[in-house]
This record gives sequence, structure tokens and C-alpha cells, in this order.
Amino acid sequence: MNQRNGTLKDISKLAGTAIQIPQVSRGMAIGDLFNDGKLEAVIENLHGQPMILRFVGGPQNHWISFQLEGVRSNRLALNARVLATAGDLVQLGEVLSGGSYLSQHDLRIHFGLGEHQRVDKAEVMWPDGKVETLTNLIADRFYYVREGAGVVSSNPPATGKTNLP
Repeated sequence: MNQRNGTLKDISKLAGTAIQIPQVSRGMAIGDLFNDGKLEAVIENLHGQPMILRFVGGPQNHWISFQLEGVRSNRLALNARVLATAGDLVQLGEVLSGGSYLSQHDLRIHFGLGEHQRVDKAEVMWPDGKVETLTNLIADRFYYVREGAGVVSSNPPATGKTNLP
């Protein structure tokens, strides 16, 4: 658990029985599988089924997610960055390909906002060096941003839909 002072606290014994079982795993990917604003971890185990770790309970903090589409840059917007500012909270995210062994993280950039109900400013830094500034974005939404066009759509979290095949 992030202690917000540069340290982490081991809370694995409080996180449920799934991670208490010793097993050999080879890859992990992080993403919002259920389009509900919460990130899940998918762990590929050497034997047996993959394991999906979901956050259940706890505080209902705000979040925001950006899916970027390059036009002049590469279409997946790989290596594009978003600098999001919500009050005194400043976060940087980057669209990265890959993850761990044989795993691909969600290409959307996801920020936890805590109690902040909006992002005051989001600066999208495209791979070609151009910067687009988005302002006053409501939290708890998925924003689709096209290079040179800004926000082309925004959607609230889905109910009952998944990204699973």
C-alpha cells in the first residue's frame, strides 16, 4: 500500500487468499477489464488458469482514463504522455507497449484522483513533440483523445460489460 511518503507497506495478508497460495507465475498485465474505473491484475500461472485480481470494497475514490489515438504520430500513440493536474495532485502517465513476460498492459492511461472530482488540466504530449491541453475534465469517465482533435468522446463506466473475450 502506498504510504504517500515514498514508502510502501506490505498488506499482502490483508489482500485475500488468492495471493497467499504459492504458485509459479510468468507474466502479469494491468488494465480495467470491466470498464468500471478499477484496475485489475491478470497473472499468467505456469500451471492452471490465469488469475484475475480485483479490488473489492474500500473507498470509492475518483479516477480518469485516457485512450489516445495518434494521427501524425503512430496510431496507438505509443510513448505519448499525459500530465494530469487535479488541484494539488499531479501525475504523469505514458502509453507503453508490453509489460512483463508475454503480457500486454491496457494501452489506456488511468489516473487515480482520490477525492478530486475533476482534472483541472491534462497535457497530452504526443511522440512528435506537439502538446495538446485539455481542461476541466469531469472525473470517473473514459476520455478518447485524437491527436490534433482533442477529446472526441467521453463515456461513464460501463455496467456489466467487460473487455474479456
